[in-house]
Amino acid sequence: MEDARKAVEASSNIEDSTTLLRNLPSVDSLIGNANVAVLKEKFGRELTVESLRYALNDSRSSIIAGSLLVPSDNELVSMAAKWLTNIAGPTLVPVINATGVIIHTNLGRAPLSKQAQSAVSRISDAYSNLEYDLDTGSRGTRAEHAQKLLVSLTKAEAALAVNNNAAAVLLTLSALCGKGEVIISRGQLIEIGGGFRIPDVMNQSGAELIEVGTTNRTHLADYEKAINSNTVAILVAHHSNFKVIGFTSEPSLAELAKLAKEKNILLLYDQGSGAIKNPVSFGLDDEPTVGDALDKGVDLVMFSGDKLLGGPQAGIIVGSEAQVKKIRRHPLARAVRADKMCLAALSATLDSYIRGREIEEIPIWQMIAKSEDELQMTAERWKQELNNAGYQAVVTKGDSTIGGGTQPGTTLKTFLVAITGLNLHRFADLLRKQNPPIIARISGDQLLLDPRTVLPEQESDLLRNIVSTSRSQH
Repeated sequence: MEDARKAVEASSNIEDSTTLLRNLPSVDSLIGNANVAVLKEKFGRELTVESLRYALNDSRSSIIAGSLLVPSDNELVSMAAKWLTNIAGPTLVPVINATGVIIHTNLGRAPLSKQAQSAVSRISDAYSNLEYDLDTGSRGTRAEHAQKLLVSLTKAEAALAVNNNAAAVLLTLSALCGKGEVIISRGQLIEIGGGFRIPDVMNQSGAELIEVGTTNRTHLADYEKAINSNTVAILVAHHSNFKVIGFTSEPSLAELAKLAKEKNILLLYDQGSGAIKNPVSFGLDDEPTVGDALDKGVDLVMFSGDKLLGGPQAGIIVGSEAQVKKIRRHPLARAVRADKMCLAALSATLDSYIRGREIEEIPIWQMIAKSEDELQMTAERWKQELNNAGYQAVVTKGDSTIGGGTQPGTTLKTFLVAITGLNLHRFADLLRKQNPPIIARISGDQLLLDPRTVLPEQESDLLRNIVSTSRSQH
């Protein structure tokens, strides 16, 4: 009897499933849905039809597995829209950085100034004189763009922009050092994010790495003893993403420049951070600037465009005109050259420095310069709005960091909005799914929002999305 009852129930379930499956609409009937027209406009008919088939197949699988629900047409279209967004939607999207890390490598480092954005737009939506000489009407060179501004700003003899600083270092070593020996202190054999290692880059260039000194102490005599007829350069790598403290010592750039000149070899400096302006006046550590290095006799300085410079991703080489000319002629220079949008954004960023408007115009400097009073006022305003929406939020003191392999261990005082009383990891996940996504940090039993790194134009989106997240949880 029990077996017979089970057989009847199974037969009934099959009949129920069959009835439910018949109630599912066809693709052709869904195509006429008003919301599908929006999807077709955005993703095209072929991909939209594929998404509707996906939604119907997923629903059939659920019904066969025992679900007694037949989704409505609008629910099916919504499923299709989510599938389309995952498959064909953009993967690179703007986010709100509420972490307090100013130069956040994972979030694209420095945001561009309005002036740089405008320059990119102006150049990208039309033809340009990227490699055309307007005076002669003949072929020009993209190397000229941004060079005058870089030379004016750093007092270098010549300059060249490529696509990032790793490329700048590799190109410089490849063009100038060939199969010769390059001396570097063991205390500077650095690795930065993404596995970029100075020794690996030097090996790729063809130069032979000669290590001198120890991890914590390298003396001028160590360099001098290592110099021979095969030596072509000394490379100095700035400690931009770590600190060596305690029993430490290394020669100054001025001392190394004097030695290099005496031995008729080059002194190359991977400055990295791109500091044109020293941030010490804002309570940060003293940062060697590009201009300082050139003043001390360095032949070439290489640095990033999207760190403390506050511009686009770029690698910049400044210094000796004779050496920059050799670098420009190297075949690798074409492979790592900067594009027109990078050069436009870089020029606009440099122009802000030339006009003395970097703090007013460049976002990272606006963030660094924010006062504690301003940050506290913003945090209090956020707290009030979030509490009104049902959150448990308080304002607390905290620290912002520079990030991006710059100013390691140095912080700026800030005021944070701390949210408690939630499943924080689930909440942070929900925030990342907002449009635009919100990236916060979790510390202990608090989710922290730092006003320092939230762009003014993103504040309303931040609060609206957090409030809507609260409502979605109830």
